[in-house]
Amino acid sequence: MVDVPALRREIPAATVSRLPVYLRALHESATRGITRVSSEELAAQAGVRPTQLRKDLSHLGSHGVRGVGYDVGRLTAELTNALGLNQSWPVAVVGMGNLGRALAAYSGFATEGFHVEALFDHDPAVIGDLVGRHRVSPMTELASVTARLGIAIGVIAAPANSAQDVADALVGAGVRAILNFAPVALTLPEGVACRSVDLATELHVLAFLRQPERVGADVGRGE
Repeated sequence: MVDVPALRREIPAATVSRLPVYLRALHESATRGITRVSSEELAAQAGVRPTQLRKDLSHLGSHGVRGVGYDVGRLTAELTNALGLNQSWPVAVVGMGNLGRALAAYSGFATEGFHVEALFDHDPAVIGDLVGRHRVSPMTELASVTARLGIAIGVIAAPANSAQDVADALVGAGVRAILNFAPVALTLPEGVACRSVDLATELHVLAFLRQPERVGADVGRGE
């Protein structure tokens, strides 16, 4: 039996970022009735080289059989377990602007094991609003609600000038995993995991790649 917690600590961050892509490709294969898939086929679906895929999966102890490939069901279970998706993750969204409301109402999270259980904002004008299945609570209740619901992940959809305060409040409430949509770098204590999604930066990168002299160029395909 593989020690998954210990194994997680040893997996490179770049590999971890690709595991969900492999899992999505496996789900797509399963929906088409495919029970075995070669490294070449799975790599093509994930948009990586077969050698990269095999190296990534070797960190999980998964090795395809030459001429046979990977068992889709077994590999799906291994990735699900490694990513911690075999349990439910209660999520709180802070910031009920347009982005926060869209995230709060998005039903796709639940299919992946992530359940939005609480919404927060500091604006009295939106506190009490019903967004999706939940009403918006004031920030003053963040600690008590987080403790009561066992919130595991905090999503920051607040403006940049208040994102650090929100992060501090989440950490103070015991949240140790944060998804940050604010375009600002957060200062967090050791032991708090954070992933940032800067939509403006991603659009800047796309603008760069779509410049006429860049179209068709192999840009940004490094490891």
